[in-house]
Amino acid sequence: MSSSVTIDHEKERDVRIGIRGTSTDSGASYMLKYISLFALVAQNAMVILVMRFVRTRGGDMFMSTSAVVMSELLKLVSCLLIIFYQLGSVRRFLHHLHENIILQPGDCLKISVPSLVYTLQNNLLYIALSNLDAATFQVSYQLKILTTAIFSVIMLSKALSKVQWMSLVILFVGVSIVQLNPENSQKANSVGQQNRLLGFTAVFISCLMSGFAGVYFEKILKGTKQSLWLRNIQLSVLGFIMGMITMEIKEGDRLRVNGFFYGYDLWVWLVIILQSIGGLLVAIVVKYADNILKGFAASMAIVVSCIVSVFFFDFSLSFQFSFGASLVMLSTYLYGKYVPQASSVKHEDFVNGKVRPV
Repeated sequence: MSSSVTIDHEKERDVRIGIRGTSTDSGASYMLKYISLFALVAQNAMVILVMRFVRTRGGDMFMSTSAVVMSELLKLVSCLLIIFYQLGSVRRFLHHLHENIILQPGDCLKISVPSLVYTLQNNLLYIALSNLDAATFQVSYQLKILTTAIFSVIMLSKALSKVQWMSLVILFVGVSIVQLNPENSQKANSVGQQNRLLGFTAVFISCLMSGFAGVYFEKILKGTKQSLWLRNIQLSVLGFIMGMITMEIKEGDRLRVNGFFYGYDLWVWLVIILQSIGGLLVAIVVKYADNILKGFAASMAIVVSCIVSVFFFDFSLSFQFSFGASLVMLSTYLYGKYVPQASSVKHEDFVNGKVRPV
């Protein structure tokens, strides 16, 4: 769901991911690079397509707030297992958590800001996909590249190359062309109770939240010694609590009448699992691949979403949409390729929508 100081490239990757050791067999690394990229493409496309399906099909509708809570819980369990594996014993594991979380309440308080933003953002994504087709959402959500870049310049004094600035302009134009596509606008507004304007508003606010939270989280990471996995434990715990509060405020009456798991089936659980593992895949890609290939993965996810939407969601692949989507994919590639050489640590790790690696 992925800009820093100038340090050795490989060491920086390990610091970002929280995994020790950089020496790997070249053949194994090559295999892992493309396996992880293929998995990331599949995850990026599937989570949007399946989420769209479960929000527009008939039958009992699950509470999106409960799905957000379950996603946070799975992320928490994933991070705990990773840290336990790294430390190798229950005693060291419990001591590590006690020393870095229980004894540092002020540090946890700093994490509450992005945690709250992530919780609200995840709820907005369900609103967006209830009102936009999967292909349009996938293209529009790439605006998070623009918002992350802007917040990076403001909060981190990040320097962007001229080509990157140009790519951001191309990105904005491409998304605008897709949103102004009249054919799919009429079709979207004629299906059920979908509201295209509400959907794009939810996407835009989500992109703003993604940009701010990702850069804020990165700023915290750069100033502390805690690993990325530990930070994600803090985020998930706080996200779980805030998600429960949000669910009570938004759907408390429905929760008490129908229960937490009302409307759940295998498809809903698949959405939750896909959301939870997305960040883990990003961490693996950061370890074994690079930003250009990650941008390629994002572009391929758009293509896959478009193709599947045409065959299964009655989506019309017009020339206007295709042209706009092509501009978005081009901008994604250019933004990842022409990174200023003065900065080797990449805030683009947080740009791809998975600002939280787990």
